[in-house]
Amino acid sequence: MTVAISEIIINGILFDLKNWHQGMSNLENFEQIIDNLFNTLSERNINYLLVGGVALLSYVEGRNTQDIDLILSRSELAALPEVAIAEENKDFIRGRFQQLIVDILLTHNQLFSQISQQFATVRQFGDRWIRCVDVEGLVILKFYALPSLYRQGKFDRVSIYENDILLLLLNYDVDLEQVFQVLSNHLLPSVLEKVKGICADLEARLKRFPIQQQRLESESEND
Repeated sequence: MTVAISEIIINGILFDLKNWHQGMSNLENFEQIIDNLFNTLSERNINYLLVGGVALLSYVEGRNTQDIDLILSRSELAALPEVAIAEENKDFIRGRFQQLIVDILLTHNQLFSQISQQFATVRQFGDRWIRCVDVEGLVILKFYALPSLYRQGKFDRVSIYENDILLLLLNYDVDLEQVFQVLSNHLLPSVLEKVKGICADLEARLKRFPIQQQRLESESEND
């Protein structure tokens, strides 16, 4: 069982130094806000899928997050007028549900639609069960995002996403053949080859881990 989503979000805010000068007197409200969001999704039978950092942290440790990421259709989003839209394009919307940032991946994008339909499970967060992306779905989404991040020069995000993938590959048996088969329908062949190259680099790092462990253990025994 993963901790409650409100605890994940509050920890993400607390451990972000940028927030310290702004004051954090409203943190106690986030538990109620997040409960309100998921209660609303349930009561209105909105077909959502939790993705992003919160979903990731139900599988591995490694980083903080301060927002909720969901896959939704535009019609389902229309049933959630409490989300105030701040920016949007054809595949993505950033909004706020009261003080909570909510990032929405729209099922207009065929990959996001496929992830919602085929790579979903149910995970427990605190005392609540949430419809959540599975491990392979997370890996697909991370690899799908990387080419755009590289093109935009957002190398801080590149580093985070690649580390996310590395942790998932380290802790779970991921069917990479299936991952790339799915991505082949949504990325240009040349781009897909570059993504496979990134994956090969990550797999090489994984192979180094036990080698380094053995070396350090050997050095410790010899001291």
